[in-house]
Amino acid sequence: MTALPIGQQLINLFAAILLLLAFAMLAQRRVVSLIDLFAAQGLVLALSTAVVAYSTVQPHLYESAALTLVLKVFVLPWLLYRLVRKLDVRWEFEGLINIPTTMLIGIVLVVLSFNLALPISELASTVTRSTLGIAIASVMLAFLMMITRRKAIPQVIGFLAMENGLLFAATSATYGMPMVVELGIALDVLVGMLILGVFFFQIREQFDSLDLRHLENLKEEE
Repeated sequence: MTALPIGQQLINLFAAILLLLAFAMLAQRRVVSLIDLFAAQGLVLALSTAVVAYSTVQPHLYESAALTLVLKVFVLPWLLYRLVRKLDVRWEFEGLINIPTTMLIGIVLVVLSFNLALPISELASTVTRSTLGIAIASVMLAFLMMITRRKAIPQVIGFLAMENGLLFAATSATYGMPMVVELGIALDVLVGMLILGVFFFQIREQFDSLDLRHLENLKEEE
């Protein structure tokens, strides 16, 4: 068998790490550790994008990697840390499903994702074609994490992790998106975080908790 180029080996390695981090976030029950894992996921995504840029001679991907590094490794984790401190969030939280069951569902989603990506990967000619299944699996696992959390902040981190998976999928399928689109998405994410921060403070002020079940109780009372 012909050895893979070093660039493709690194891309596959980063894809595997990204998937492991997605599982770690799925099993995590500490808010601060969850933010740390999100930052690590952003770092792996930035490094992977830089390797793709080098391997395929796509200069615009260097800008994408830099934007990912600044936004997902520094800015968003810093905002999340501030929210946790300001809201005095409990260090640990519970999920709707226990960890073993959640992990089993995650494994099923990974198998499904690889089966969905297989026909596309066979037709693709990009150096990242083997990572498309992992990209879809990362999106699926982040979505699972988002819907199995009771607290608001872990759900938001799940949403941000799902956006990481979508960005990795875009890099895998088409060598990234135009910079104008990526800047627009980055701005939307930042504005969304600011709005959600205000929303969290309002929930905390009204219910003295960030458990979203209180919103369901309010709806039933109305």
